[in-house]
Amino acid sequence: VIVGLAPAAHGANRTGRMFTGDGPRGAGDTLMRALHRLGLANIPFSRDRDDGLSLRGVFLTAVVRCAPPGNRPTYTEISNCLPYLVRELRLLRGARAILALGRVAFEGCLRALGELGVEVPKPKPTFAHGACFRLGPYWLVASYHPSRQNTQTGRLSEDAFLEAVCAAKRLAGL
Repeated sequence: VIVGLAPAAHGANRTGRMFTGDGPRGAGDTLMRALHRLGLANIPFSRDRDDGLSLRGVFLTAVVRCAPPGNRPTYTEISNCLPYLVRELRLLRGARAILALGRVAFEGCLRALGELGVEVPKPKPTFAHGACFRLGPYWLVASYHPSRQNTQTGRLSEDAFLEAVCAAKRLAGL
């Protein structure tokens, strides 16, 4: 399970598929290149719903269901959308690993797992790129979000992102 922040206003909000259509070098293409390199996607890009993309053992979702202004969801928006993530995780019974893309997604995943009855330790796990935490039947893997802001400023390199995706793949048993 890969959990992002929210649908991009000009990407998934427009196309109807997470991490799709946000343009060359957007988060979707960065994610799909990594998934393709690891054999989890049949093509290394995600342009629109009819591009032929097929994922293997991967479910894409987000903490927030709408495109928030300035890409900064409020606590209320996150709380209102959390039941959707909880329901998805409940339905994905075979899921073993969750890759949280960004701090907001990481915190949302911790809240969702708590809602599912998974014991979240106190103090809570702290977000750090590449960190892996065992929480009940799940592994929670933290990664910086592959947004242009993070990739073009050098905060997140393609290799560092690939390592986090690779860790999630390994922990999921894929």
